[in-house]
Amino acid sequence: MKNTWLLISLIMIGAVWAPVATGQHSDRSATGSLITSSAEVSDALNATPSRKGFGWLDYAALGFYLAAMVGIGWYCSRRNKNTDDYFKAAGRIPWWAAGLSIYATMLSSITFMAIPAKAYATDWTYFWASLPILLLAPVIIRLYLPFYRRLNITSAYEYLELRFNLLARLYGSASFIMFQIGRQAIVLLLPALALATVSELEVGLCITIMGVLCVIYTVMGGVEAVVWTDVAQIGVLVGAAVVSLVLIVYGADGTGVGQFFVVANNADKFHMFNWTLNPDAKTNAFWVILIGNFFINLVPYTSDQAVVQRYMTTKDEAMAARAIWLNGLIALPSTALFFSIGTALFVFYRVHPEKLASSQVTDAIFPAFIVQNLPMGIAGLVIAGIFAAAQSTVSGSLNSVTTVIMTDYCRRFGFLTDKVRSLRSARLITGGLGMFATCAALILAKTGLQSLWDAYNSLVGLVGSGLAGLFALGIFSRRANGTGAMIGALASAIVLYLVQQNTNLHFFLYAAVGIITCVWVGWLASLCFPSPARQDLKGLTIFR
Repeated sequence: MKNTWLLISLIMIGAVWAPVATGQHSDRSATGSLITSSAEVSDALNATPSRKGFGWLDYAALGFYLAAMVGIGWYCSRRNKNTDDYFKAAGRIPWWAAGLSIYATMLSSITFMAIPAKAYATDWTYFWASLPILLLAPVIIRLYLPFYRRLNITSAYEYLELRFNLLARLYGSASFIMFQIGRQAIVLLLPALALATVSELEVGLCITIMGVLCVIYTVMGGVEAVVWTDVAQIGVLVGAAVVSLVLIVYGADGTGVGQFFVVANNADKFHMFNWTLNPDAKTNAFWVILIGNFFINLVPYTSDQAVVQRYMTTKDEAMAARAIWLNGLIALPSTALFFSIGTALFVFYRVHPEKLASSQVTDAIFPAFIVQNLPMGIAGLVIAGIFAAAQSTVSGSLNSVTTVIMTDYCRRFGFLTDKVRSLRSARLITGGLGMFATCAALILAKTGLQSLWDAYNSLVGLVGSGLAGLFALGIFSRRANGTGAMIGALASAIVLYLVQQNTNLHFFLYAAVGIITCVWVGWLASLCFPSPARQDLKGLTIFR
């Protein structure tokens, strides 16, 4: 059985920025990380011959879900009177909805399939990658959230100009835009490849349905539609995952809970800790997973517009804090659910080996089980869950990129300053971005250009941890200045590239390398230039 593993945007925890270049590593060990390019994934998926018809109940379940998403977008569109409504929902979002939306934004369709595949192929060692999300909650609430809320900014990168200079703001916003544009196409492409491999659904049809309908409700309803569709999509996604787990374990051909634990335990599938000090990528040491993912998650939760924008949709800072706590609290149980699915799939195919195609690739193991073994109608629900995971990521990305373009470029340089008239422009930009992402995914599906797209994402991904370093440097230092900060960001990308190319350091530690390099080099470089005036730093650092 051929195994392939794709780590794009750190798919195990859905992090937005990818500090790891794809296509450079190979399968390191039976329990190690496996990183390949999306072209390799496409080739491997296309090698799987097993397909099964998609019944009318499946189409009905999928169609009902998609129609409901468009309905939410239409309903929310009536409440958008200006760009404040379109980008921040005028503070109307309840804290619990904002928290679920943060979680949905961070959970992509790749993650929905990849975590079960990882648990199926290995064990629960990576389970602890989600714990830092909870550990980070008080850090974000206490040290970062006040700056975003009290400054009343729309784009996170406005802070960088207030604290440093215009160049820092443009660097941050441009980096975010470029990475999100690359990521949108991949998030649409990979689940479509997997679904088309194991069912009669065509790749192009899957991409078109996910992309076009996502564009429709995002264009109509803005961030409010994004949040409420996220809430609905999380319900569909988690519901589909729970139903899948129950049917794998208890279904007609299931193993039963007793056999599930016996077979899994005998195969050491519940192994969770590697007690070693070795930071090598082969070892998956517990401390590496824990500390590495602390820094990995620090990147999106402090410097990614798609996440920071959710902080701004609630009525006040206290409600935003509750949203962050909710996101952290659901991270562990939801991760346990997806790991349980992977382990249950292992037990199922261990007990029923005749049901596993010899050419089945690990990446598509969950979609394959869905289509080949779940009852008609239920399969459609679970496929809707995969669609939901993709659309929640793409819709949040589209709205946040539009927010950054309008705020950091159009308004900053004197264009489209009227908030009412610029609403139409915001919708046009969102629609254009969405159609570009959909067309890019369709082109990648039809051509052999995936490796070029991977190279683009890898190059842009080098700046992600440095961007988080800029925010940390600005908040925690009064001595840092704009010139020094930009030197630190540049040094971060260079050092991270050299580490990737010349060491065996675990990829989970790349974000830590990038952030720490940016902060220290940026601070030291700032000593060579004049210190910012104290009055210019009021309200911009943790110091009074």
